[in-house]
Amino acid sequence: MFRKTTLRKLLTLLVFALPLLAVPLSAAAQQTPVGTWTTIDDKTKQPKSVVEIYEAQDGSLSGKVVTVLQSEQGPNPVCKECEGDRKNRPIEGMEIIWGVTRSGSEWKGGKILDPATGKIYSVKMSLADNGAKLEVRGFMGFSLLGKTQTWQRK
Repeated sequence: MFRKTTLRKLLTLLVFALPLLAVPLSAAAQQTPVGTWTTIDDKTKQPKSVVEIYEAQDGSLSGKVVTVLQSEQGPNPVCKECEGDRKNRPIEGMEIIWGVTRSGSEWKGGKILDPATGKIYSVKMSLADNGAKLEVRGFMGFSLLGKTQTWQRK
């Protein structure tokens, strides 16, 4: 009798506990850079802009500037150094990340625009701190020759 009761309690516990354990594991496996991020200025260490990363129609990730929080140009900054269609266009609403795809625990293969310089770099990104931070590395050629910024999820 004691054994049946103990076994029944153990089975009941397993039936309810296993799904609860699976939720955090599946949530961690589904974490992506998709969402809203605060970028941090390299020099001042203050919030610089808000960027929304989203899934594009082709399944890759893209990102656009939602809000500029800090700019040497003051309110409503434009991309003075950009070329082509982006030249002198407002930075708010501008797509600055495109063509990024998942590769293992990283997202790479795309490009990122630095609106301050108008330069376009290759980009790779990886989540840190359980998805609360995004390590964004812009580089030319080899990723060793680049710069990493840490963005914070909003």
